[in-house]
Amino acid sequence: MVPENLIMGILFFSQTAAGILGNWSILLSYVMSIFTEKNLMPKDQILRHLTLSNSLVIISRVIPHILAQLGLRYLLDDILCKITLYSNRVSRGISLHCTCLLSCFQAITISPSNSRCMKLKHSVSKYMVQSCSLSWLVHLLLNSKAAIDVIGPRNKNNFTKIIKLGYCSAFLFGNTVNVLNLLLLCFTDGLYLGFMVWASVFMVSILYRHKSQLQYIHAQHSFRVSPEDRATKTILILVCTFVFSYSMSFILVIYTILFDNPKLWIINIFTFLDTCFPTFCPFILISNNKSVLKNHIPCCR
Repeated sequence: MVPENLIMGILFFSQTAAGILGNWSILLSYVMSIFTEKNLMPKDQILRHLTLSNSLVIISRVIPHILAQLGLRYLLDDILCKITLYSNRVSRGISLHCTCLLSCFQAITISPSNSRCMKLKHSVSKYMVQSCSLSWLVHLLLNSKAAIDVIGPRNKNNFTKIIKLGYCSAFLFGNTVNVLNLLLLCFTDGLYLGFMVWASVFMVSILYRHKSQLQYIHAQHSFRVSPEDRATKTILILVCTFVFSYSMSFILVIYTILFDNPKLWIINIFTFLDTCFPTFCPFILISNNKSVLKNHIPCCR
């Protein structure tokens, strides 16, 4: 085994262990709420789906790379490669959906009571569970084509264009169905990212306005940060982390498409950076609310 592969294998294993431990610790708190019959707040409904999708992203994204670093990539046949990539695409889409929904809901929550956004809060809260559940079905359908175009490392068939993913490969056909599917995926991702940027800018403006109004109070008295402000800052950190991870994923996709023989170490590095969001997300939530595990409530309300 090449020493570089061993190092990357250790890094991927550490990332997987930390990410699964963090996400499952929060997910377990939601499972406990079922037995205690505690009603979850709308924000908690989003975080429940977010932590579940993050766990699936780590399992489907990092574990195959661990096998590749250990020289066991040939254990993945065509079916396992299809299942792995399909699970990763679906869970990644759910993670994007939940992060967008979380940022937009928080923007509505902290908006002034007389604003138009505040009128949407009741409607959004009412259909939060349905929205999160429906997103799974939508992304299962959207990414169904991706599973078909994946082959395992033992497949020796010749294709005109192969994208090497490190542990499996994908082949490209320039037909109308593939182009439309790609455009649809790009449109949905762009729409989610656009809403996230809007919500983030809106929240930053609200926080800045709130801070300027309380400058005198800060100067004269000790002032505790409100739960809303703390939750907003936490979500802004999550959004920034997600945008960074998404950017690494986008760069990796462009690199694997443009180069016929991409370097494995480059794929490994970008994969490691790409999986930073699902790994660090639970720790960001927990660090910004120390009582998250104690009270089974992973987010400030």
